[in-house]
Amino acid sequence: MKKTLVALAAVVLSGAAMAWPEKPITIVVPFAAGGPTDKVARDFAVAMQKNIPNSTVIVENVGGAGGTLGAGRVAKAAADGHTFLLHHIGMATSPALYRNLPYKTLDDFEYIGMINDVPMTLVGRTTLPANNYAELVKWLEANKGKINLANAGLGAASHLCGLLFQQAIKIDMTTIPYKGTGPAMTDLLGGQVDLMCDQTTNTTAQIAGGKVKAFAVTSSRRLSTPGLNNLPTLDESGLKGFNVGVWHGLYAPKGTPAPVLTRVNTALKAALKDPAFVGSMESLGAVIINDARNNPAEHKRFVEAEINKWGPVIKAAGQYAD
Repeated sequence: MKKTLVALAAVVLSGAAMAWPEKPITIVVPFAAGGPTDKVARDFAVAMQKNIPNSTVIVENVGGAGGTLGAGRVAKAAADGHTFLLHHIGMATSPALYRNLPYKTLDDFEYIGMINDVPMTLVGRTTLPANNYAELVKWLEANKGKINLANAGLGAASHLCGLLFQQAIKIDMTTIPYKGTGPAMTDLLGGQVDLMCDQTTNTTAQIAGGKVKAFAVTSSRRLSTPGLNNLPTLDESGLKGFNVGVWHGLYAPKGTPAPVLTRVNTALKAALKDPAFVGSMESLGAVIINDARNNPAEHKRFVEAEINKWGPVIKAAGQYAD
């Protein structure tokens, strides 16, 4: 009798999955519209929709509290296969940054697959006397206590990269947090701050236009993106093992039906081969992920490893939010 009920449940679930989607699919971006994660999400949504018949995929921006408000909304959303979360490295850093996180990162979501890696660039104001990384290090050592390092706010990729950079070179800087990358970059362009470590999606155009000085990239190897291909990595510049990037992944509320998750994972993998999406990401210096992390189990293992990586860095810096 028990086996019969299990088999019947499987048939019903399979039928529900076949009827999916029954309404528009929403991808929640836990940041404001117009930012780098929003750009990734909107391009991804277009590519994903092509691979889910009879679907409409929309992007909803739910910003605030370093991405935790939007993530919390998805964690509590109906697990019916119509709400998803597209989040970046903040998925792994929030457990250390926020004492009262409204969800459990490893327990309250279904992990679907990873999308891309976005390298970071170390850039400075054009009036800095240094013209390459070696000269920059000498300038930093000669100006200890006078250096301003901008970031886009607590938990932002620029904040995390800046923390790790200071620890690596053993030079403390005055950290200047802003309410987003836009105002941080504005002050860097105006010379009000000295340095910033930020995503290629935010810096490529400024570097190409000569509006900032670029000293290095944070990827494990040099980038092929025009305008960035001549920049050395921090690893080859002397900071061995320095590799910081902003990755993006896709998540669903815990309990979303397995057949739906399988179909979404298939659509994700197809989207990552979509020429328009690939071209858009390449133009921004982003690298499409094409390895085991496209699968749920490895995606989750990766995020857990990132939690273990960033937790000690954040705690050592004493950086917390309530």
